[in-house]
Amino acid sequence: MNADEAHWTKAAGAWIEWARRPGHDAFWAYRGRLAAFVGPGSGAALEVGCGEGRVSRLLQELGFRVTATEPVKALLAAAEEAGSAHDYRAAPADALPFEDASFDLVVAYNVLMDIVDVPAALREIRRVMRPSATLMISIVHPFADIGHFADDAAEAPFVITEPYFGRKAFAGTEARDGLEMPFFGWSQPLEAYAAALEAAGLAVTSLREPVPELRSDADPMARWTRLPLFLWLKARPLAR
Repeated sequence: MNADEAHWTKAAGAWIEWARRPGHDAFWAYRGRLAAFVGPGSGAALEVGCGEGRVSRLLQELGFRVTATEPVKALLAAAEEAGSAHDYRAAPADALPFEDASFDLVVAYNVLMDIVDVPAALREIRRVMRPSATLMISIVHPFADIGHFADDAAEAPFVITEPYFGRKAFAGTEARDGLEMPFFGWSQPLEAYAAALEAAGLAVTSLREPVPELRSDADPMARWTRLPLFLWLKARPLAR
């Protein structure tokens, strides 16, 4: 078990509680835009690193037949208990238990930041994609990883505190509305993701820096209308 899997095994209970409180975290401010970016479909979809299953549930709403994978058994069990997908497999992203060219859509939502070997994961994802398939990736925007807002004001300046280039581990605990969530993962520049996609035989076809949907003028997500929190990509397999 690597460090990432060990962290999420330990934090599984906290993440299930955190993710399943409606409106609690940033996901909910982007959910509608995520649905529009993925778009409706009826094919075979794979979510890599499904966590407790909320993105898989969204893919079902969009009409896909969903298979969910997750290496952390407690999270996969929670996803299955919630009816998040049609099929479930306990597997890491770099060892997917599927035949070549099995899926029309693969979604890696905020999971590549948690993977030690991103190039290996993308090679494996490419293997299970059909020639006409789409890969949809969400990551925390690499720029958002290198600093913080100076205070809680909506117009607070964003202060850069870390170098943009290079790959580094991050860890921290976020507290909100009586819940605490420990995070752990890896920060790296956009170029590193682009190079890994290229090496895997995947070409970027769409790029979005989504803006959150605000619930009120006092919504704390308002600061992320000035700076992107997430980066979304679509990629297609290159002909071999």
